Amino acid sequence: MKTHFSVIARGPARLLFVRYASDAPPHLRTEHVRAERAEISRRSILKIAGTAAGAATVGAALPAAPASAAGAAFAHPGMLHTRADLDRMAAKVKAGAAPYTAGFAKLTANRHSQSTWRPNSQATPTRGGGGAQNYGALYRDIHAAYQNALRWKITGDTAHADTARDICNTWSGTLKGIGGGSEVVLLAGIYGYQFANVGELMRGYPGFDLARFQDMLVKHFYPMNRHMMYRETNCIGHYWANWDLCTMASIMAIGILCDDRAKFNETVDYFHNGEGNGSLAKAIPYVYEDVGLAQWQESGRDQAHSMMGIGLMGTICEMAWNQGVDLYGADDSRFRKACEYVARYNLGYDVPYTTYTWRNGAHCVESPQTVISEHGRGGGRPVWERVYNHYANRRGMAMPNTGEMVARVRREGGEGGGGDYGPNSGGFDELGFGTLAFTRDRSAKPKAPASSPPSPSASAAGAAHATPSPSASPQGGRDSGDLAATGSSDLTAWTAATGITAVAGGLLLLRRRGRTGRDA
Repeated sequence: MKTHFSVIARGPARLLFVRYASDAPPHLRTEHVRAERAEISRRSILKIAGTAAGAATVGAALPAAPASAAGAAFAHPGMLHTRADLDRMAAKVKAGAAPYTAGFAKLTANRHSQSTWRPNSQATPTRGGGGAQNYGALYRDIHAAYQNALRWKITGDTAHADTARDICNTWSGTLKGIGGGSEVVLLAGIYGYQFANVGELMRGYPGFDLARFQDMLVKHFYPMNRHMMYRETNCIGHYWANWDLCTMASIMAIGILCDDRAKFNETVDYFHNGEGNGSLAKAIPYVYEDVGLAQWQESGRDQAHSMMGIGLMGTICEMAWNQGVDLYGADDSRFRKACEYVARYNLGYDVPYTTYTWRNGAHCVESPQTVISEHGRGGGRPVWERVYNHYANRRGMAMPNTGEMVARVRREGGEGGGGDYGPNSGGFDELGFGTLAFTRDRSAKPKAPASSPPSPSASAAGAAHATPSPSASPQGGRDSGDLAATGSSDLTAWTAATGITAVAGGLLLLRRRGRTGRDA
């Protein structure tokens, strides 16, 4: 029996390996790796609490993430909104404070937020592939449930709570599986994290069947999330950052909802050490230290997906922060520089750009992307308030470009939510309403972080030029075409009978659309 070693984590001056027998079945080797990853993540989280005390600060000290030991119980509510956040929203709206009142007006004007909304649950919501595309019923109901839950938390009107509860209960009692082609990954990721956030807000409300709701997410969403995260077909960098990030967000949210520390830690570990484009160093491959900017992985693809990525990474960072883990500050706040980069370009300013090479397909064919894409430049997505208020108001850090983007959004009445950005799925990629939900006063007396883990990945260095992360291979899309998911026969539909995916052959193949189709 021959023994092999596989690198499963990297860090400064260290490599971590897992040993396996070469003749062991692939699934056993994979499970061994996953078990080792989980243990490394657990030890990393335990170490975090002891590292912050000696951390040096420059200028003003920074406020801490809420304290949370690795083995401690989760804080509830503790995803995108904590009890303090909800109390702040309610108090500010009651007091008529700006910009909360404008943000609340956006919420109440949205048709999805009305207590008269009735659910349209489906046994097998399907996205992609050749079947009926009925997944719109899922995302519209999720956003209706979220918006009604938020209105209840702010006003105390239980008619909205009843509506949110009924939507959740109807879906958990009806759904038997999720289906489609390659885009089933996006269904499981985006709607998994969003629905989990609704469940977190409804926790403890009379009549809400939390156990059945948790079971729905664990049985029908999480398996697809995990399969995507540890995919073994195509080049690992084949999939865009947002595919990984929505998967990571779903696993983290389901972990919090179900008090499952292993799932939460799994996402934290992947954020630092993951091989796909959702990990920090891969999603943000180049840092321009001299101008305080960092290039986003999808910048050469289009700007809508770049902004979507900012929203998804912000979602992960915020949920982690509310459980005592500071991912916002990882690798010298690398994410802050990426927010500034995407905001600046979409405000109409120039930004530096480094050629990015996308390695695609099963054979990792190299496709260089030489220019930043103008496609979708200047468009609107409700992703800016959360990151601005964290870095500028919680942390006291400079965010000039993101701040200008927030000011522009507020002049238009503030960030909206699902239903305010078009009728198609892209308009429901974010739960939204950040002006209402994430606006906060600037911290008067910032404190040093109590939980600010250094990234296990090696930091990018250098000041006067673009510096790639040593652990990241530059990858991207082609300027001459876009990528669209197909209903490949390599990924069979999730069946209504079992809710389990049977995956045969390769996973999640992509085809290239021509420019005409993309622009349409």
